[in-house]
Amino acid sequence: MNRLQYLIHRLLLLGVSFMGILLVSFLFTQIVPGGPVEQRIAEMRGDGKGGMASEVLSEEQIEAIYRTYHLDKPPLVQFKIWLVDDFFGMQRKSYKFTHKTSWEMIKERFPVSLSFGIPSLILTYVICVPLGIAKALKNGKAFDLISSIVVFTLYALPAFAFGMLLKLAFAGITDQSFDWFPLGGFRSQGFENLSFWEQVKDQVWHMTLPVTCYIIGNFAVTTLLMKNSLLEQISQDYVRTVLAKGATVKQAVWRHAFRNSLIPIATGIGGILTVMFAGSVLIEQVFNIPGIGQMSLEALRGRDYPVFLGIVCLQSILGLVGQLLTDFCYMFIDPRMDFGGQK
Repeated sequence: MNRLQYLIHRLLLLGVSFMGILLVSFLFTQIVPGGPVEQRIAEMRGDGKGGMASEVLSEEQIEAIYRTYHLDKPPLVQFKIWLVDDFFGMQRKSYKFTHKTSWEMIKERFPVSLSFGIPSLILTYVICVPLGIAKALKNGKAFDLISSIVVFTLYALPAFAFGMLLKLAFAGITDQSFDWFPLGGFRSQGFENLSFWEQVKDQVWHMTLPVTCYIIGNFAVTTLLMKNSLLEQISQDYVRTVLAKGATVKQAVWRHAFRNSLIPIATGIGGILTVMFAGSVLIEQVFNIPGIGQMSLEALRGRDYPVFLGIVCLQSILGLVGQLLTDFCYMFIDPRMDFGGQK
């Protein structure tokens, strides 16, 4: 199996996986109690409080509610309508904001999560890969021990808890904390009236603490994975052979061991893409960021299934594309790979 055949095979598998995820998620919304129909019926009947009698709905009214939410047909027929007619549900109107489709709502929030996700993804690898290399080259020395203490301490803190600590220390919550960064939000009021460089400064000002939390979530794993991978490669026979031929340690590490040590790092790209680009619910909640993560929680709480399924669709695409990107990284890093399954 050559590379092209392998990629075609992977694309077909991703397509089947994608359809499976969508079908399971769609059927899940059909069986969860307290859906939009139940909520609408409860609103129309009233709660019976304040001396007001509850309204009795006729069968025709209840059937009309089911038709409004496209729930008057069998689940598989509904899935076909959602998938084909509504284009993966993106053209279906939100239950809570009937003047907007799910795609219009996602389109408003996605750039927000993207603006935090891209810098976080880049900085994660820019910081962790060199740090892992430095720890491997100074294995067992003071730098390695001290950095390990810092890395494991940060790893032990959940990202959202670390965010609360950052706000407590640097967002002016108390009289003892530094008032260096905003409590939350995406941009300052009047952002549109600022000059270009003032907008850049304001955006960086709002992004610093949340991006730090995003990085912490993958900081320890990526750093230690890079360190252990490089140490394993340095101990291989081919590195000793290179050294025996007269090459320096630096040449053996950077020209030979380094590239092979990147192979395990590539496996984490798929998972990181989903969180970085589709947002983190907890981090967005802590910093009040109007991104995809926060909107998914709002949609789930309000049983706004068109928006929720649209977000599931987007996150599934990102996760599966991340897996495909991982395969591309393998192909680039390790040309020896045999796509028939053996090396």
